[in-house]
Amino acid sequence: MKTTSPAGHARLLGGYVIAYILFLYLPVVLIPLFSFNDSIQAAFPLKGFTFEWYRTLVGNEAIPAALGNSLVIAFSSAVIATLCGTTIAYLDLYGATPFSAIISGLSRLPILIPGVIVGIALLILVNLVGLGPSRIAIVMGHVLVCLPTTVVVMRGRFAAIPKSIAEAASDLGAHDAVVFRRAVLPLAWSAVASAFTLSFLTSFDEFIVAFFLAGTEPTLPLYIWSQLRFPKSLPTVMALGTLILAVSVALVTVAEILRRRQPSMSIAKD
Repeated sequence: MKTTSPAGHARLLGGYVIAYILFLYLPVVLIPLFSFNDSIQAAFPLKGFTFEWYRTLVGNEAIPAALGNSLVIAFSSAVIATLCGTTIAYLDLYGATPFSAIISGLSRLPILIPGVIVGIALLILVNLVGLGPSRIAIVMGHVLVCLPTTVVVMRGRFAAIPKSIAEAASDLGAHDAVVFRRAVLPLAWSAVASAFTLSFLTSFDEFIVAFFLAGTEPTLPLYIWSQLRFPKSLPTVMALGTLILAVSVALVTVAEILRRRQPSMSIAKD
């Protein structure tokens, strides 16, 4: 029976990877392409090259309002999620108690729950407490969505820091809060920045939870979704999507660079 050689396996694997990348990213590449097309129809052949759809973004008064809502919500959610995720990850590794392990597990659970279920559950909750759909409600929902990311990123960084550093600080008489603030946290700032950036992007691009919790102030993804009902708005939506895609790629690249930076194993000086 003839078997495939290692070179054949490599070619098959390479072909699979190429097909997967094309399937995943080719539709994304089409958005910038059609955003420069001089036609409201997203179809081939292209009619011509134009910046008209980008110029229409400037005179649209609804976009700045939606963008402002998204930025405020994303920044607030990222700050809260990063603070909570950093604390949970640190206690999970350095606290080493059953309670901290349970909290760490629960904080990563939302990533396994469908967004529709999370959105419906949070909508019921905010209505029960009298808060109702609002920007505050969206921030609460986005913190829940972003928390798994911050916990995973910070837990990985704290795990890479030798525990002997914290033990040495404790032996010298430092309390737990001082050990965290002066010995461990200075070695994890790049991960904190990475976790914040990823949380910001997750909140900024999130649609499902915001759909259930938004009141009269829609976020940018909700505004884009509302415009998809009008065929004439499609080129403008693709132009806006291209700008969002470019900024998202840049921020993800920065976050990945920060995440990959190795901490310096020198304790911060007093």
